[in-house]
Amino acid sequence: MRHAGPVAVITEVDDMTADMVITALNERGVPVIRFDPSDIGDRLSLSARFGREPGAGAAPTGHLRTPSRDTTLAGVRSLYWRRPTWPHFEHLDPPDARYAVAQVRHGLGGTLYALPNVRYVNHPLRNHTAEHKPLQLAVAERLGLTVPPTLISNDPDDVRAFIREHGQVIHKALRWTPYRRGDGVGLTTWTEPVTADEVDESVTVVPHLFQARVDKVADLRVIVVGPTVFAVRIDSDLLDWRADYSALAYTPVSLPSGVEKALIAHLNHFGLASGSFDLAVTRDGDLHWLELNPNGQWGWLEDETGLPIAAAFADLLAQGAPT
Repeated sequence: MRHAGPVAVITEVDDMTADMVITALNERGVPVIRFDPSDIGDRLSLSARFGREPGAGAAPTGHLRTPSRDTTLAGVRSLYWRRPTWPHFEHLDPPDARYAVAQVRHGLGGTLYALPNVRYVNHPLRNHTAEHKPLQLAVAERLGLTVPPTLISNDPDDVRAFIREHGQVIHKALRWTPYRRGDGVGLTTWTEPVTADEVDESVTVVPHLFQARVDKVADLRVIVVGPTVFAVRIDSDLLDWRADYSALAYTPVSLPSGVEKALIAHLNHFGLASGSFDLAVTRDGDLHWLELNPNGQWGWLEDETGLPIAAAFADLLAQGAPT
C-alpha cells in the first residue's frame, strides 16, 4: 500500500527549485510539509520521544508542526533536504547565540536525521561526507572514471613542481563557502588558471586544490535522480561556465552506458539518492570527471531544456522509503 503521509521539504523561503518539485508533488496528490530550520519557534515546533514506551518502536515518535501543517514523525514518507538555513539568534549575546544554534542543529537536525522508514533525498550526513573533494576524487578513480591529475597541497615547492610538470593548471576551492568583504559585498571563487610564479608562501596557510587543465570544448552537468539520469551539454568559451550564464548554450545529451553506470555507482557509494556531476568534454569526445555536488542546482536547466527533472524528483519522493 502506498504511503499516504507527507513529503517534508526542508529549505529556505526563496527556493524556486523546491517550488518546482512541490508543484509536481501537488499534481500527484502528495501532501507536503515545508519548513526551514530557521523557522524554529512560533513557525516551527518539534516534539520527539525516544525510548521504549508502550507502543513505541526503536525510532523517535512525536510531531512536526508549522502554522499550516502538522505531521507525526512516523508519518513522513520522504525528506527532501534542499537548501536549509539555520537560525542565528541575533537578539542573543554571542555566547548564548552559539549555544542556541548548537541546540537547534543537534536537536531539530538530529531528529530529522533519525526519522523512521523515510526516503532521504539526500540524508544530510551523507551529503556532508560526499562534499569532500579528496574523497570524491578517490571514489571516481576507483570506479574507472577519467580524473585529471590533481594535487591537494599547502607545500609551495610541491605546487610549483606540479604546475611545471603539467603546464596548464587551474586552482579551485575545496569547498564553496559564503564570503563577504568588510563592506558587505558578496564575493565568490571561480576556477582560475595559475602559474608557478604566482605561488608564494601564502599557500602554506591552508591546503589548496590544483588540477591539470582539461583541453575541453564543452562541459556536462549530469543530474542523477534515483535511477534516472539527465545529462546536459553546456557550450561556452569559459573556463568556469558559472561565471556568465548568459554566454551558455544547452543541449540534452545521452551518456555512454559505462559512464552512466559509474556515476550511479558513485552516488551509491555515498548512500545518496541524487546528485549533480560536472564533467569536461575534450576535442576527442572523451569525458573527464571533475566533481560531484550532492545537492547541486538544476532548476535553471529544466527551464532551458524542458527536461522533466522536477517530475523525477517528485516521483522519487512520492515513493517513500525503499522496500
